[in-house]
Amino acid sequence: MTAPDSRATLDDWLGWLPSLSSREIDLGLERVAEVYQRLDIPRPTRVFSVAGTNGKGSTVQMLQALLQSRDVSTGSYTSPHILRYEERIRVNGLMASEASIVDAFRRIESVRGTIPLTYFEYGTLAAMCVFAEREVDTALLEVGLGGRLDAVNAIDHDGCIITNVSLDHCDWLGDTLGEIALEKAGIMRQGKPAIVGDINAPPELAAVARTVNADLRAAGRDFHWREDADGAWCWQGRDVTLDGLAPLQMRGDHQLDNAAAALALLEAVGLQDQLCTASVNAALPTLQVAGRQELLVRRDRYWLMDGAHNEGGARALGDRLAGLKICKRALLVVGVLEDKDVDAIVAQLVPHVSVAITLTADSPRAVPAARLKSRIAAVDDLPVTAADSPEAALELAVTATSPDDLIVVAGSFYTLATAYRWLGDTIE
Repeated sequence: MTAPDSRATLDDWLGWLPSLSSREIDLGLERVAEVYQRLDIPRPTRVFSVAGTNGKGSTVQMLQALLQSRDVSTGSYTSPHILRYEERIRVNGLMASEASIVDAFRRIESVRGTIPLTYFEYGTLAAMCVFAEREVDTALLEVGLGGRLDAVNAIDHDGCIITNVSLDHCDWLGDTLGEIALEKAGIMRQGKPAIVGDINAPPELAAVARTVNADLRAAGRDFHWREDADGAWCWQGRDVTLDGLAPLQMRGDHQLDNAAAALALLEAVGLQDQLCTASVNAALPTLQVAGRQELLVRRDRYWLMDGAHNEGGARALGDRLAGLKICKRALLVVGVLEDKDVDAIVAQLVPHVSVAITLTADSPRAVPAARLKSRIAAVDDLPVTAADSPEAALELAVTATSPDDLIVVAGSFYTLATAYRWLGDTIE
């Protein structure tokens, strides 16, 4: 299939990219590393990589905000997007333009030759092209799947974070926490800081750090945080202590874990001058990442939008629902993909809601709404309705609730995308 011509739009390129590889996921570094070398683009002064099962995107956004508060230019690469591909590639927090991404795609295609690349590999290289063109100081890269063989790992970094490890993508990464941890630990580098943000992380992470001689800094050992009753918190690293940190808009212990890991990385790479209470309070308290327990008021209803699509993410959302006091009752709108642990996700959420509405997410891999309804019924006797369409599910959610209720949308970023569009929201 011929590459898009000079008149092609971003949508044209995105429609063509899947034709390059017979597989949506094709783990391995050789192809992307070879094309990256051929691009011969300057590397940013610093590169940080962030892996983990949950919290990667939030952690990248926190690092971005912390660095920008000290006038450090940043480029961030995250996935998936919700509404627009441009969400994946940002410079100083702003989405890259369609034109700049198309230019990057053209540049990659000019050197790729016959090397097949996946959609994600092409996007990773495009991000690095955009960052080079904009001459960003620090690149922040979210690992897409696992770590060891993910395309991002072809880009050498100056320090990394592994947020946490739980069961997800088991077909690719392994059936146990230890196996998955080994894959994620594959991003560690000799002599480079490796931050582990989960105090209960599998021991395999520390074992790999010893083997490769990485500078391991582990939550609960090398850095700590404590939250006060009013939501204010403090952080202590190896050499730096920060008191009087303002509450985060992104609530939950998991977000404080992410913030603490971000601070630990900045300390570990020698950016202690970035670490002061004033700069942290300028960066983090107002930060909100779309689709990560995002609380909205729309159509005279409260909405809690969360991309929770595995057991760990659903547990964090359930914890938030258990402590949320603003609403009388909660209704769940949920759509999940076939390759996820549907029963585990449902089990974490249904104890915290009064009724559920299932939908078929806008993906070929979606669990049909009727089958998802039966899975919920098998877990709990919660009243549950299968909607005829995603839009019908959202209409029903509004008519079945009052202004004092909360509508929770979760299960997949595809589900969130439909909800954002239906509500008329955009993502900046």
